[in-house]
Amino acid sequence: MDWGIENRLSSLIKEDGRCQFLPIDHGYFQGPTRCLEKPSETIGGLLPYADGLFVTRGVLRSSVPSNTSTPIILRVSGGTSIIGADLSNETVTTSIDEIIRLNAAAVGISIFVGSDYEKQTLTNLSHLVNQCEPYGIPVMAVTAVGKELEKRTGRYLALSCRIAAELGARIVKTYYSPEDFDKVVEGCPVPVVIAGGPKCETELEVFEFVYDGIQKGAIGVNLGRNIWQNRHPLPMMRALHAVIHNNATPREAEALYHELSKKG
Repeated sequence: MDWGIENRLSSLIKEDGRCQFLPIDHGYFQGPTRCLEKPSETIGGLLPYADGLFVTRGVLRSSVPSNTSTPIILRVSGGTSIIGADLSNETVTTSIDEIIRLNAAAVGISIFVGSDYEKQTLTNLSHLVNQCEPYGIPVMAVTAVGKELEKRTGRYLALSCRIAAELGARIVKTYYSPEDFDKVVEGCPVPVVIAGGPKCETELEVFEFVYDGIQKGAIGVNLGRNIWQNRHPLPMMRALHAVIHNNATPREAEALYHELSKKG
């Protein structure tokens, strides 16, 4: 592996081989998402516990301190909105010059396997890899499903993750699937991180799917709404950190969450 790629990946994936990424890129298609109306306030106490921040260039410039030590994963695809006809009709929105200028540790781009724009988004990924690899910048592919959440089956996710890796992604972000998630990870020759999706009903539910996903081979998470839409974002962030980096069980994480929440 090239030194530059290895160096950037080592800043995102810690010595234990695990990672906890914090995404705040939702506004690129959702607008001012609840609890993310003011990104600088949302991430305030969370950044020290994030191994990487997934963010667009606009919010990076306007809301993230330039002296942060948290590595940046730059969201570089978009062009659609939640009220548009098809969320999968994305393009690459950010040039390689801009990626380098913003000192990104990695970049992230969505692919929509099985959609009307499958070829377009997979070609977007391929072109982005071609642009970033010469500069030692790893690409994280996001296996998006748009508004069709029922697509999140083990078989579909395994297909999407493998294609992303085949096209050159260095990391793949994908949804957790209760069935066959081990096969999703086993079939992907690059590291897999778990996406959060819609906010869960309870904290324990989050800890359980994260714990199970890691036991089945994922190296970490890329969770946003299940953290910063929680009543107690910082305790939630720290409890997940314990699951990911300290091998805490779901029940242990739940107890830690409640203990930290009481302290305020």
